[in-house]
Amino acid sequence: MRGRAAWETVSLPNLRTEKGTMDSGNQCHAGEHRASSMTDDRNRLEQFIAGNSGKPCVVVQGLGFVGAVMALVCANAHGQDYAVIGVDRADESGRRRVSSLNEGVFPLVADDPKIEQLYRSARERNNLCATCDDYAYSLGDVIVVDINLDVDKTHGELNDLGGYSVDLTAFRAAMRAIARRCREDVLVLVETTVPPGTCEQLVKPVIEEGLRQRGLATQRFRLGHSCERVMPGRNYVDSIRNFYRAYAGIDDRSADATAAFLSTVVRTDEYPLTRLAGTNASEMTKVLENAYRAMNIAFIAEWSRFAEEAGVNLYEVIDAIRKRPTHSNMMYPGVGVGGYCLTKDPLMAAWARKTLFGSEETLPQSEAAVRINDRMPVDAFRFIERAAGRALAGAGVVLLGVSYRGDVGDTRSTPVGPLFDLLVGAGSRVTLHDPYVSYWPEKELAVERDLSAALAGAVDLVVVSTGHALYRCRNTVDALQALKPAVIIDTLGLFSAADIERLQTRHRVKVLGRGDL
Repeated sequence: MRGRAAWETVSLPNLRTEKGTMDSGNQCHAGEHRASSMTDDRNRLEQFIAGNSGKPCVVVQGLGFVGAVMALVCANAHGQDYAVIGVDRADESGRRRVSSLNEGVFPLVADDPKIEQLYRSARERNNLCATCDDYAYSLGDVIVVDINLDVDKTHGELNDLGGYSVDLTAFRAAMRAIARRCREDVLVLVETTVPPGTCEQLVKPVIEEGLRQRGLATQRFRLGHSCERVMPGRNYVDSIRNFYRAYAGIDDRSADATAAFLSTVVRTDEYPLTRLAGTNASEMTKVLENAYRAMNIAFIAEWSRFAEEAGVNLYEVIDAIRKRPTHSNMMYPGVGVGGYCLTKDPLMAAWARKTLFGSEETLPQSEAAVRINDRMPVDAFRFIERAAGRALAGAGVVLLGVSYRGDVGDTRSTPVGPLFDLLVGAGSRVTLHDPYVSYWPEKELAVERDLSAALAGAVDLVVVSTGHALYRCRNTVDALQALKPAVIIDTLGLFSAADIERLQTRHRVKVLGRGDL
């Protein structure tokens, strides 16, 4: 029997069918995943568990931007020595992530050295592997759900939000995959951002039905929710390990188990957990905090245009206002909102209010925030049109950054996407640069990672579109200064006053939200 962890309330059955350990570095090799039969894959998982004798098993469902790093943090947990199995879909992208993780290359790129440190540590300890086989769920003492749940949005010609819907079909199928395999005393922890009501109305009955169909008890499993607050970038790992968490369970037993598990992963001595009354409240926490942030961003969009018209530097105005503690989180201007959360979570909450809780209303202000934010790239494009001083047709434009956020290689819902489309539609010759992205999957385009190469052609406009630290450094300003006279457009307020002054000696410089330039 494996060692009992703090969150376990019952004895655990012996899940191992094979004894012994595997040689260092030979567990769960992804090359074999592609070629071997399902039986071979399951044998490897059993051998992985045998090689981690005495360790409770954590299975992380989903190896994307949240799950992959969550698996690393669990494999390096401070409060318990775990065997960790990551599970991804058996499609091309899922197999690629599984292969990469098992073969010694972490599947995500981010500017956080702790990721590589934790990954190397897990490799040395041989307590992390990945698979596409749902059989892994039968081995888990804890199953952490970190899969995508999307909002389907439709847009008009100028990125106007038309309609939206939430399709729970794929999420329900993922829960059924767990329910077909999981133990009757498992702890299922949902970290995915879901519509309020999902754990009670979908996850709980699906797991109960799966256990019932296998003749297992339906009252012993634990189900908790704790919204992830992952922030890709320099503090990627710390946004999981060293940050506050709210949590809840479908009952007290589930909440207790959730807290005990999270306490082995999160530094709760410095970042104590906040317990909420139920999973509806925990689920609402994430979508409300993201709706709040989305509304803050939307609020400043119209003020950016006003400042440009009034000849005002909005950045210095905001800096002055931020000195008031009550206004310290006022947002700065920008090219738009991207990523996986703020672009959809307010809509997810509005959908839940009407669909899961039977209200006649949605959340109109939250919906309006998404609508405004979706149009921000259009506003940025019009700013570029005015600043260019020439027709955009035939203009050589270099976009510095395609990721939605600085210092990460994440192009999901990036606002640079609509901006790129508008520039191409206007007839511009667009060159893409990003130090973290070599391929833009949503556009199926190669992206230049070498700045000198990106700037080597005929350049009429350079647009700073992502807040990468590289674009703030002196070498970038030097490279821009070496260009023939052009128009430099900063959509994020990235350049310092000294940078702008220097660039103005050779180029025309415009900054979104600054009417004083």
